[in-house]
Amino acid sequence: MADRKRLAILGSTGSVGASTLDVVGRHRERFEVVALAARHQVGVLYEQCLAFRPRVAALLEPGAAGELQRRLLQAGLPCEVWSGAGALERVASLPEVDTVMAAIVGVAGLRPTLAAARAGKNILLANKESLVSAGAVLMDAVRASGARLLPIDSEHNAVFQALPRARGAPDTAGVRRILLTASGGPFRTASLTELEVATPAQACAHPNWVMGRKISVDSATMMNKGLEVIEAHWLFDARADQIEVVIHPESVVHSLVEYVDGSVIAQLGNPDMRTPIAYALGFPERIDAGVAFLDLARIGALHFERPDRERFPCLRLAYEALAAGGTAPAALNAANEVAVASFLAGATGFLQIPAVIEAVLSDAAWRPVGGLEDVLAADRDARERAEGWLRAAGRRSLATHGR
Repeated sequence: MADRKRLAILGSTGSVGASTLDVVGRHRERFEVVALAARHQVGVLYEQCLAFRPRVAALLEPGAAGELQRRLLQAGLPCEVWSGAGALERVASLPEVDTVMAAIVGVAGLRPTLAAARAGKNILLANKESLVSAGAVLMDAVRASGARLLPIDSEHNAVFQALPRARGAPDTAGVRRILLTASGGPFRTASLTELEVATPAQACAHPNWVMGRKISVDSATMMNKGLEVIEAHWLFDARADQIEVVIHPESVVHSLVEYVDGSVIAQLGNPDMRTPIAYALGFPERIDAGVAFLDLARIGALHFERPDRERFPCLRLAYEALAAGGTAPAALNAANEVAVASFLAGATGFLQIPAVIEAVLSDAAWRPVGGLEDVLAADRDARERAEGWLRAAGRRSLATHGR
């Protein structure tokens, strides 16, 4: 018991959280779940508490937390229930926890991820928005506390595996390029006419991966890959011109590292998030993930192509935000979250997602990031401007249809 890794899982009811618990359930002798945290899914979190018996369960919404507390009391389960945004930070910095899975989607995961970094935890980072919005702040906290950051995104996890390590940290000496693969999502071959009428259901129907709705839309716009470019910059100290995106429809090669001697090292596997999760959970050992083994003969062929930045302008916008630096990536992420939420609600067309992001980015002055407050201020400002643009677009649409 004393040798088991003690886990807190932030975002336990999402797809990454559920996959994490699936891997943990296969290795109960290795892991102890100390705390689970989610936004509002009471039923799912209740079942997870029954299965893994954490000491603490936390929900962002107080009403949902009250319902969870009632159910746990009825079941006779001794589990503390916390609520509110501050509860997630408390969970992330629990003294008895040594490893934190940071899987809360969006900028909502920033503060708890930063709390885990400041507390010196082993952080399994699935919340890319933390690095995108506040990369300098988060990496400074990691270095100051001695925390360890292990990427969970399949692409960055693949890069991490393909790099040599000096004292456990990735060593980028001799690296020429990092090649991030992208499936191209459900609209890889769609025409602009088809994209104009694309629905949320179509955007969320990813051909290879099982993901949450927001991440699925990001994959459909390729903003997901743009955010990963910024994330790779911080994780591997790589310049923008050293990070390239390549379309790979089969999602078998998860990313590649090219070295100055012409060697290219890739990590391959079936598209299943349990593989990078198991790698990070067991690091530096490898453990069974419950994933089917790769049969290359059955696959037969692997294909690669360059991304079409006309069809996927979000990728261009992410590179531009990275080049601008300072608070620009935080604004990019915030505008994207607002636009995607509006699209998923049926209030915005698919092609308006990059339009609103570009409008926000083209109408702002970027400041250096001196601390978390600079990031949060840029996030708030970008959200307000994105919402204003969408309201104005709605009025323009009404006026056009009213003629």
